[in-house]
Amino acid sequence: MLEFFGHPFSSYCQKALIALYEKAVPFDFRLLAPDEPDNGARLAALWPLGKFPVLRDGDRTIFEASIIVEHVDIQYPGATPLIPRDPAQALEVRMLDRFFDNYIATPQQKLVYDAIRPEGQKDPAGVADARAMLESAYGWADAHMSGRTWAAGEAFSLADCAAAPHLFYAHWSHAIPAEYGHLLAYRARLLARPSFARAVEEARPYREFFPLGVPEGEA
Repeated sequence: MLEFFGHPFSSYCQKALIALYEKAVPFDFRLLAPDEPDNGARLAALWPLGKFPVLRDGDRTIFEASIIVEHVDIQYPGATPLIPRDPAQALEVRMLDRFFDNYIATPQQKLVYDAIRPEGQKDPAGVADARAMLESAYGWADAHMSGRTWAAGEAFSLADCAAAPHLFYAHWSHAIPAEYGHLLAYRARLLARPSFARAVEEARPYREFFPLGVPEGEA
């Protein structure tokens, strides 16, 4: 049985969980929380840096969400690959995965981290830069999604595993403008995907901890 170390409210954990749910791979969820100290101790023994998600598969420890998705795709292929077998298509999927991690998730997390900083330690210039980055990324992604169902075309992939949680939380932190209809429609399709809908539902009990508040009307 695989062991998954993480927290359901984490966007990067959700990214990896989507792959497991897409493939219907059974696993034990090792919740990392103060009231589950044994899970934290085991994670520290497996991966001393302590970052999550981490997947334990037999005697192998796999860290970093993108690599967990690739590992699942290789070891538990199923009917639908998350990484295309064609090298050129696979490269596009990996490029888009990096886009959603670096230009959506990173600035979005900057906004969250700043919100929980104490007064006197906030970074207004950094927040402004993060919002500007999100605006630019939203514009690019909206144009990119015109005429597409999923990030890399018509097949759900690693890129969509990344996009789903990152766009979900980014819209909470810095709303996607209404004029970006292609991007908003894509976000809605991601929310309707059963694998991501399951991840969102599992994270629902923790919403009160989101420091910027949950927008009215969000599922």
